[in-house]
Amino acid sequence: MKKVAVIILNWNGAKLLRRYVPSVVQNTPNTLADVIVADNGSTDDSLAVLRDEFPMVRVIALDKNYGFAEGYNRAIAQCTDYEYTVLLNSDVRTPEHWLDPIIDYLEAHPDVGAAQPKLLHDREDGREVFEYAGAAGGYLDCHGYPYCRGRIFEDIEDDNGQYDDINPSILWASGACLVVRTALYLQAGGLDKDFFAHMEEIDLCWRIHLLGSDIRLVPQARVYHLGGASLPQGNPRKTYLNFRNNLLLLHKNLPAREGKRLLIIRRLYDTLAFFMALAKLHGGDAKAIIRAPRDYRKMRRNYTQHPTRNLLNELPECHCNIVLDHYLHGRKIF
Repeated sequence: MKKVAVIILNWNGAKLLRRYVPSVVQNTPNTLADVIVADNGSTDDSLAVLRDEFPMVRVIALDKNYGFAEGYNRAIAQCTDYEYTVLLNSDVRTPEHWLDPIIDYLEAHPDVGAAQPKLLHDREDGREVFEYAGAAGGYLDCHGYPYCRGRIFEDIEDDNGQYDDINPSILWASGACLVVRTALYLQAGGLDKDFFAHMEEIDLCWRIHLLGSDIRLVPQARVYHLGGASLPQGNPRKTYLNFRNNLLLLHKNLPAREGKRLLIIRRLYDTLAFFMALAKLHGGDAKAIIRAPRDYRKMRRNYTQHPTRNLLNELPECHCNIVLDHYLHGRKIF
């Protein structure tokens, strides 16, 4: 039995499969890992492409689109014999030696439950630029807004090796390329299917921390992520999911009293975001920001158990106010 399952979740992505699966197959050691595509009920010719062009890839065909979270849960439920699972987006190009450094690191550090490589943007000009989705590892600020080493809001850094000297503890690893101990993934309950997509990996990583495992960046490994293949940045559906799921994330994972206090503050910030969207004439985003807290209030009833630890108090990178630092003080780099 091989040690690693590299699982690519696909939905109507035949073009992406043709573009990105070849690098994964070519550069993933077949003595170490199996490459698996979990198809989320595609209605295009994805299954035919996999059958005819990638017979070496194992296919898990799901009966419908379960979303990113539940799609992965169902696929991983069929791969529990692997010690490690890689959640790999269908728009990620993997260079040589992309996987070995992370597995070697996890093997040498049993206290680390999950890790990510550097995520760089898959650009045609070859410029080494961090990618929005995860860059060099993620954090939340004191009010729960996500940011990354290498990316603060829309400001994204070139990769000049500035984050290569250490393997830092990070709050969350990007779901674009998340390497996790399979048993720990199952122990944590997997991805929350009610999130459907967006921020579900932050929620999972938070629960992994609460179980006593660390999460690290392994900068010796890198992958190249196109980004926005399913929902591009600025799509109102993406805006809605990000705002709604961010509220759910905080409600679920903070101690009850501290969560209530923080969510009151977040209401003020999200109201400001609504008016900023209106000022930019982004009507779809404005409607999404209004809808998100309404739906959050309905969904929060499903989460009645809260931890006693506040992770935002434990990581120094979570003590900043990234909104004020960025928009008032001009902070553009980590």
